[in-house]
Amino acid sequence: MANFVAIKADKHHNLKLASKRDLAHVAEQHIVPVTAAEYAQASASFPVVLVKNPESPRYRSVVMLGLEAGENLFYNDSKWTGLSLPQSVGMAPFALGLDPDKENTLTACVDVESNLVGEDKELALFEAEGKESELLINVQNSLGRLYENEKMTESFIKELEENDLLQELELNVNLTSGEKKKLTGVFTINEDKVKALAEDKVIDFHKRGLFVPIYAMLGSLGQVNRLVQLRNLTGKNDIAGIQIAPLVKADAETATAES
Repeated sequence: MANFVAIKADKHHNLKLASKRDLAHVAEQHIVPVTAAEYAQASASFPVVLVKNPESPRYRSVVMLGLEAGENLFYNDSKWTGLSLPQSVGMAPFALGLDPDKENTLTACVDVESNLVGEDKELALFEAEGKESELLINVQNSLGRLYENEKMTESFIKELEENDLLQELELNVNLTSGEKKKLTGVFTINEDKVKALAEDKVIDFHKRGLFVPIYAMLGSLGQVNRLVQLRNLTGKNDIAGIQIAPLVKADAETATAES
């Protein structure tokens, strides 16, 4: 289990990072976070969607790596096969967390249980005299950029909500075995409502660059077919077909994307 602690020179002066990166921590993750700033690049590989647990009002911005829990179709034979790597994945074993010594202050944290860190690794986090290494400074800068992009993504999602531009989808999966599965809790943008935006709103969205992530998200839905293709290459529960449609609320039992 992950154990993130704030990085402190007096406690971690001998801690080092492995020179060879390992993405095994996402081997069984079917969704991972992505920011709106990454949508354009991510849309070339993955479906970019929002997910929401029915019990929560909060949407999460993610890319789909599989069609069911525990399935990552882009991590095979200990290798990442996607054309791009979401920043949230690439930051491991680092993350932002609260500084125990400074109230309401975020600081760089490291997962001390990760096999990527240890005193026997190659890349030092601190120099001999306790000064932060260039590696740690770069990590801190990257975490800062990720945090800013996450805040921008929250604002983007809020904009979509306030303008009633979101719609929930259902993914109806037909397996070659004859079994049928349905996935809900997946949200995208309603293109018809985008086209119906008032002229002043269109100008406002255009000036603020909101149409770039909007149309990247919409275009990325075609990557669901890529997931089907990759799934069928595994030889496990082959998929005969998949249909994506707006959710009709009074439906039978379904699984949500976050489950």
